[in-house]
Amino acid sequence: MKTSSKEIAYQDAPALFDELRRQGKRVVQCHGTFDLLHPGHTVHFEEAKALGDVLVVTVTDEEHVNKGPGRPLFSDQLRVRSLAALACVDYVVLIPFPAAVEAIECVKPSVYCKGKEYAQDTVDVTGNIVNDRKAVEHFGGKMAYVGSVVFSSTRLLNQHFDAYAPQVKSFCKEVASECDKEHFRRAVESFSDKRVLIIGDTIFDRYSTVNVQGLTSKNRILSGRFLGEETQAGGTLAVFRHIREFTENVKLVSLVGTEAWVEDEISRYVHPNEDEIVRIPEFTTVVKQRFVEPLPTGKELSKLFSVNYIDEAHPGGDVQRYLIERIGQFIADVDLVLVMDFGHGVMGPDVRSFVQEKAPFLSLNCQTNANNHGFNLINRQYHRADSFSLDETEMKLAVGRKAMDFSAELQHLRKAFGAQYAWLTRGGTETLGEREGEESIQCPPFEVNIIDTIGAGDAFCSVASLAACSGLPIKTATFMGQLAGAEAVRYVGNSLNVKKSRFLKGSEAMLSV
Repeated sequence: MKTSSKEIAYQDAPALFDELRRQGKRVVQCHGTFDLLHPGHTVHFEEAKALGDVLVVTVTDEEHVNKGPGRPLFSDQLRVRSLAALACVDYVVLIPFPAAVEAIECVKPSVYCKGKEYAQDTVDVTGNIVNDRKAVEHFGGKMAYVGSVVFSSTRLLNQHFDAYAPQVKSFCKEVASECDKEHFRRAVESFSDKRVLIIGDTIFDRYSTVNVQGLTSKNRILSGRFLGEETQAGGTLAVFRHIREFTENVKLVSLVGTEAWVEDEISRYVHPNEDEIVRIPEFTTVVKQRFVEPLPTGKELSKLFSVNYIDEAHPGGDVQRYLIERIGQFIADVDLVLVMDFGHGVMGPDVRSFVQEKAPFLSLNCQTNANNHGFNLINRQYHRADSFSLDETEMKLAVGRKAMDFSAELQHLRKAFGAQYAWLTRGGTETLGEREGEESIQCPPFEVNIIDTIGAGDAFCSVASLAACSGLPIKTATFMGQLAGAEAVRYVGNSLNVKKSRFLKGSEAMLSV
């Protein structure tokens, strides 16, 4: 709700600022999250205002804030209202984009101000400052670096507010003690050298949104009015998108049918020189359709029921041999082989054996779902991995018991596989991590504001696998996986992938506790 004439809607802002320029006004712009206003911000704004006639402050909306789990602490309305209350600020605009370029295009400032700490491009872990400068100069403006008093909102929030649960703070401090922000950044940047082969099932997640109207009068079944639907690239395609953020050296081997719509979806994400997906007419491309209610603000997505489009019989021997031939072209020339086995036909017995024998570093995720419950157990289908991750249900099925010492069983399974790394993700309870030669660790959940858990385990596995292949300490590797999973639960399904820039900004915030 608008509380001040200074608050301008994003769609109305360009016309207003065009008019100010026609009047000869010199427009100055500051941009950021401004989650916690402090004296440093006041000085920053006052010094910026002195460079022109009108000061516009643009604010990243909460959906696109990349400060890590739990941020922003304050809502869009409160952050905008607080800025509008400052005498030196003339206008405030909420920006529905993650980076500043769209904000700059909206305002077209004569002067765009950043803090003095950004005078060196390398300070910005996202690398966006270069694009910001290009956008400013494109519209005839210039950059200025202001702020004689410097504070960090993130550090102040971490030190004086309960932005994170005590156990999360404690874990982050432990990670920071062995891997500071600069070392962490270098480790993530080093992922770009990894050559990765992803093998497994391609799944398309279709979210069909309905407005539940109630029960029908005759048959007493649930009735809903169709509102719309979205198809998302899941399974190995989701993992490919995550990995592709960190390294360009990726190949994808999977299996789909020849339905016309499938090619359009694949081409959106996979470049032809990365695409080693096998197409066969007799195979039905896997689609998992979930009927959901409209997403309520600040609450988890409500799913009603699911319909799976999956062949009952798995592909025959000819297809398996063709997959092995395709995999064999690349497997010796990569650093990491990441297998995502959803039990939908790609990873047959012969393919599993070949990959386990040939992979230089094998990271494994063997999933249980409604279509394969009890039949796709990691310790029945595989005998070797260098790293693996599984969830609580998958662990219980593998062990054959409901009650257990999860840490002890994870260690036992790691040793049985001869693995260097092993993880057990237990949702909102904990994530357990194991590495040969290190003590077992327990990592608390980072994110409590959950939208949808679909795809979170895949995001965890993707980034944790890169960390394992790089030989990182178990705490650091687990932190990386957990941070990726925490980002994934903040959006619906696989609608977005983990972004390297958001990942680095989030890690910077959490390692500053």
